[in-house]
Amino acid sequence: MAGIKEECGVFGIYDLYGGNVVPSIYYGLTSLQHRGQESCGLAVSRTDGAIGNVQFHKDLGLVSEVLREDTLNRMEGDIGVGHVRYSTTGASVAENAQPLVLTYVKGTLALAHNGNLVNTEELKWELIQTGAIFHTTTDSEVIAFHIARERVHSRTVEEAVQKTAEKIRGAYALVVMSPRKLIGVRDPYGLKPLCIGKRENTYVLASESCALTSVGAEFVRDVEPGEIVAITRNGICSDKSMAVKKHAHCVFEYIYFARLDSTMDGVRIYDARIRGGKSLAKSYPVDADLVTGVPESGIPAAKGYSEESGIPFGFAFYKNSYIGRTFIKPTQKERESSVHLKLSVLESAVRGKRIVLVDDSIVRGTTIKNLIRMLKEAGALEVHVRISSPPFLYPCYFGTDVPSNNELIASTNSTEEICGLIGADSLGYMKIDYLEGMAGGLPLCKACFTGDYPMEIPGK
Repeated sequence: MAGIKEECGVFGIYDLYGGNVVPSIYYGLTSLQHRGQESCGLAVSRTDGAIGNVQFHKDLGLVSEVLREDTLNRMEGDIGVGHVRYSTTGASVAENAQPLVLTYVKGTLALAHNGNLVNTEELKWELIQTGAIFHTTTDSEVIAFHIARERVHSRTVEEAVQKTAEKIRGAYALVVMSPRKLIGVRDPYGLKPLCIGKRENTYVLASESCALTSVGAEFVRDVEPGEIVAITRNGICSDKSMAVKKHAHCVFEYIYFARLDSTMDGVRIYDARIRGGKSLAKSYPVDADLVTGVPESGIPAAKGYSEESGIPFGFAFYKNSYIGRTFIKPTQKERESSVHLKLSVLESAVRGKRIVLVDDSIVRGTTIKNLIRMLKEAGALEVHVRISSPPFLYPCYFGTDVPSNNELIASTNSTEEICGLIGADSLGYMKIDYLEGMAGGLPLCKACFTGDYPMEIPGK
């Protein structure tokens, strides 16, 4: 994916028996590493200790780099939150790492946020006029400040969170730790995922169900769109007063973001991607000898294409797992070089064959063009490209950092022109009408393909 980024992962845990949750946060964040590789962090506290006794550590880097054993051994708590974050241009600084930890008149607050608000400037200006000073460039800090301010005039932290949630607009999944409570919030449209798990007397909140499995917790349910859940010593309670009828789950969770072994809003991610590949085979059949996927994002859809078409599935690339993702390279030349470092062609698998090459998207066209050239240099006779999403045509305002329109190859070129530019023998994109079926009938946000946003975007 040479361009899609900024999708974070959040994790929260509360052991009602008082056990140390630090190791579980580490394992949970490790299982969510695919959602964010720029920075990570955790914050923990003891609910039976003094209010304000919060330990936290965060920095740039992977979970294994930031949360080292010696650091974790110095931390202890029975309640905590964690976060992993993707990079955005100009924002790769330690100050923007999460969780955010605030100390204020009512105690402490730690917040982890996945998503993006569309009314950040309005909310930030409201705070600035009352003397607030910001230490980050994230909208997450704006959310945390508003919760803290509302808490001063609220009976409970849940009430403060609800008042804040009624102000903010956009996409968000929040995990908030107060001295005695763990709170999860999901935006009314359900754009960002959040689920609940339980392990004996321990409750877990996480972006994906795979994180629950990693800590031995059973999946209980998804937090519903517009729902606020609060976990206390008395168990879990829910408020659904923000719920609306219209939902719009992010389509890219099902196409790319979520891990294959996760289940999200009742849909198994692996099954969704297999269905996507089958739809491609129905829409764009071709005579070929081998179906293969671009590792790792294109492989499940390639399997689905193979099952529907009857063309054998096989591997055409070897992936070097120790090379970072191509999109973090800042220049076009470096992106192109990193493709060769990351993937090499299995020449014996492709020589003399007509190949169907499946991937999840085309953004700038850089990566797929290089892969097609590599396949043909290795002896492939034909390369037919199939993409398990429609063409990107519009920006995303909800936390998926799609490049500007002039960088999107589909915004200035037809499918036929793109086919020629990337050197493919044919090109087929997923049809928009098939997306809901791929995601098990869920209502989806498809604005990056259609320009039809689920809410009004200020200034658009």
